[in-house]
Amino acid sequence: MAEQTTLESLLEMGFGKNSAEKAVANTGNQGIERAMDWLQEHQNDPDIDEPYVPPVGNVLEADAADSQASTAAQPTAAGAANDEADLMEKVQKIEEEKSEKVKRLEQLMREKQAERIERERVEEVEREKQRRRQGQELTHVRQKMQDEERMKLVELQQREKMEDKIAKQRVKDKIARDREERMRKCGGGSSGAVESSPPVDTSSPPTSEGPPPPSAKKEYDESRIQVRLLDGSAITAVFKAQESLAAVRVYVQTKTGPGGPDFNLLSPYPRHVYTEMDMEKPLKELGLVPSAVLIVTKKPVVWPENRTFNL
Repeated sequence: MAEQTTLESLLEMGFGKNSAEKAVANTGNQGIERAMDWLQEHQNDPDIDEPYVPPVGNVLEADAADSQASTAAQPTAAGAANDEADLMEKVQKIEEEKSEKVKRLEQLMREKQAERIERERVEEVEREKQRRRQGQELTHVRQKMQDEERMKLVELQQREKMEDKIAKQRVKDKIARDREERMRKCGGGSSGAVESSPPVDTSSPPTSEGPPPPSAKKEYDESRIQVRLLDGSAITAVFKAQESLAAVRVYVQTKTGPGGPDFNLLSPYPRHVYTEMDMEKPLKELGLVPSAVLIVTKKPVVWPENRTFNL
């Protein structure tokens, strides 16, 4: 009768039949307290509500057999009333214990929730610290990159100023060279005219004994040739007196580049255009020693109908 009372009490308390039978069987039918404890421990089992399959020699079966055997000797009405009073007392006690367990479970849940909230708060504080550290590192890296870019910009500006200064100095040097070249060009013609005239020997005055000896003509081995190009610039070079005029022409071609236009060479004073036959003659024979000025001109282009235009 006690076994049935335990099972029935569990059913009256709202537990399922399958779980109640498992609790009674697994606790060896040792009372409602043990069955309640077992149900509290195994309430989250996935098979808690599945039908109970008793093993061979199960306690429930043995208890059922004992129950059947004991039905023949049921207690008297007074004994039954006492048993019922005891049962009600036990049920009340179980209800109190169950309520106490529920309170303990609720308190444990609140504590766990408080711990979780505190843990999340600590983790959030740590994440915020990490974000701040990363932000500071990112700001530092960005500032470093900006400083490097600023230094590069300053170096670039300084380099550009230096290059501009060098370029201006080069222009000044070129202007000075052009000025000196023009001065040499102007002085070269006059000196050439002076040098081209035979020197007068004034070392010994003529005597009355006879005519003065003929003056010795100076021989020059080199010639200083100044060539005025098509763009107005001038180049100067020294050639051997026995070199041909073709050497001067080749020198001009090296200065103007291989892709330059075909040209003629002429002397301004007196004006004379040198032909292909003159190219093979030495400078001394052409009167270009010791110095001379030559001008580069484009060759005329002969068009149909024998019309000639200078390009």
